[in-house]
Amino acid sequence: MSRAIGDMLIAPEATRGETVTAYATAAAGAVLAGLISAHAGHGRPVVALLALAGFDLFGGTVVNATASAKRRFHRPGRTARHHFLFVAGHVHPFLMALLVPGFGWGAAGAVYGLAVTGALGVLATPAELRRPVAFAVAALASTVSVTLLAIPVEVAWFAPVLFGKLLLGHILPE
Repeated sequence: MSRAIGDMLIAPEATRGETVTAYATAAAGAVLAGLISAHAGHGRPVVALLALAGFDLFGGTVVNATASAKRRFHRPGRTARHHFLFVAGHVHPFLMALLVPGFGWGAAGAVYGLAVTGALGVLATPAELRRPVAFAVAALASTVSVTLLAIPVEVAWFAPVLFGKLLLGHILPE
């Protein structure tokens, strides 16, 4: 893979270990999400969508936890607004509602709302409490999403991994 693509998907100056770990996890997430979706009887378009979502979310969770991504996303000049917009730009729940049978618009709105309000809460927290608050928000949001929302079992992984990627990986500095 070219260095430019690696810089875009992972981060500039990513180490070999970071790169291998991120791509291996992304590939495993894609395979796992695709197999689960196929086993649930979804057609090829949905299987492909979920495999792509698995690649992005599982891989992105690892990428956002790397030192190189932390240097990129938390460099001087980056503000809470940048971090919030990164989270807000993850409209994946609405794509799920559009394309995955049984993943309703209400569940999509709830997952998206949990992510963006969670991000606002974490970003508003004093720096010394940001990490424990992020973990609290991610744990609570994950529990709500897998127990109280009507989300098909084959995509029960989606919201917890999304929260990990955004609230624990992206928002938190090193």
